[in-house]
Amino acid sequence: MTDIAIKRALLSVSDKSGLAELGATLAAHGVELISTGGTVKALRDAGLAVRDISEITDFPEMMDGRVKTLHPMVHGGLLAVRDNAEHVAAMEAHGIGAIDLVVVNLYPFAATVAKGADRDEIIENIDIGGPSMVRSAAKNHAFVTIVTDPADYATLAQEMQASGGATTLAFRRKLAAKAYAATAEYDAMIASWFAFADQGEMYPEKLSVPFRKGQALRYGENPHQSAALYLPAFAPGGSLADHRQVQGKELSFNNLNDADAALELVAEFRDGLPTVVIVKHANPCGVASGDDLVSAYKAALQCDSVSAFGGIIAVNRPLDGPTAEAISDIFTEVVCAPDADDAAKAVFAKKKNLRLILTGDLWDPARGGIALRTIAGGALLQSRDNGRIAREDLKVVTKRAPTEQELTDCLFAWTVAKHVKSNAIVYAKDGATAGIGAGQMNRRDSARIAAAKAREAAETYGWAEPRTVGSSVASDAFFPFADGLLAAVEAGATAVIQPGGSVRDDEVIAAADEAGLAMVFTGMRHFRH
Repeated sequence: MTDIAIKRALLSVSDKSGLAELGATLAAHGVELISTGGTVKALRDAGLAVRDISEITDFPEMMDGRVKTLHPMVHGGLLAVRDNAEHVAAMEAHGIGAIDLVVVNLYPFAATVAKGADRDEIIENIDIGGPSMVRSAAKNHAFVTIVTDPADYATLAQEMQASGGATTLAFRRKLAAKAYAATAEYDAMIASWFAFADQGEMYPEKLSVPFRKGQALRYGENPHQSAALYLPAFAPGGSLADHRQVQGKELSFNNLNDADAALELVAEFRDGLPTVVIVKHANPCGVASGDDLVSAYKAALQCDSVSAFGGIIAVNRPLDGPTAEAISDIFTEVVCAPDADDAAKAVFAKKKNLRLILTGDLWDPARGGIALRTIAGGALLQSRDNGRIAREDLKVVTKRAPTEQELTDCLFAWTVAKHVKSNAIVYAKDGATAGIGAGQMNRRDSARIAAAKAREAAETYGWAEPRTVGSSVASDAFFPFADGLLAAVEAGATAVIQPGGSVRDDEVIAAADEAGLAMVFTGMRHFRH
């Protein structure tokens, strides 16, 4: 027989939501209720008859509640195999009563960490008895129903109603799987906190990274691939992990990947002027800062309006109506912003397929953390690329030093280049990208592609010359030969920012001097594969 009637239930929950209603449902089916600590009080306050766990164990709760359910009278009632004669005999000999249902949710460890609690409080919020009961009940799911999520209370009520106060084996198996996932996630959160936060380990011997399914996605990068979004237990604020989608179609795998790239870059400017980032296929195709968002958007779009079609846009200020109007002039997949005013929302409401994502305050781009990438048969981990360069870190290596404007544009281009796939070349002028070359196998071709895009933009907008003329150019890694730098010279760049460190640095510096360029070294590269 696979249906097991629920006659006796043990409830011990940290999250009391829905508890009174569940208790009433169980009582209506004639289920005896047993409970612990604050759960007993909540049930009694709801007018329900409930037995304290100490009545069952004949042992008081002690040590601030640390010891209450770790007892043979509890775990014997959970683990006994009901159709095993020896188990039944042992239960009868020791007066152990069977427990048919366990309802447990665990101490709020993640929430305690997230609120910035001190170490002692965090340790106190490591649940011991709860996971033990969950694992015992889940192991014996042939006879015991285990519920760990308040969202399943209604489903449990429906199951009991349909089965005359019992549960089916299929239902118990499903909840047992969910229960083990819950304890695995809980242990992973604790292990992660101990390793990363408490012990300061970057790469622990055993890696436990708790992720929870956020949503199923329509498909992956391509329609024949399946996909889902998983969110970490300790997600940073201002990220896609806690985004709010105001309108538009469901986000796809590629939307999320591109939106993340856009948010990573725009966060670099969170404390700067109003800034707009346009991304296509995880590469920025236009970035600009200005006095307001609408002027910044127009400047960013002019860098590469062809690639911007169907792109992802991120801004570092609450979105306003005029900027939304400008964005609406071309097809855009997703717009990400810390917030949006009513006028902007009204504009986008006319574009039913456009996704508007609100993230709240952007995260600190200098934050630490681990980046993870899977490879065939394993995973690669590294610290986040949070390297930053200030003016005082730059080393002038040419005869001519950059002007103030050139230096400002150098740093702007350098910030953008950090987020462009290697090999990356970025031209910038007056706080806007003039041309971006990405993902090429050599740096010279990236420089030429970026210059070609700038020439195309000049033709499109009727400018007398491309914006690369008089621009500053950034290279994410050193120039191994002078040819890449000479391509930038041909494009009209007058200043260069690059890491330096090539065996041919002297040759590259000499070429810059001959062309009258100013060049600074950062001593830091930003490969992005």
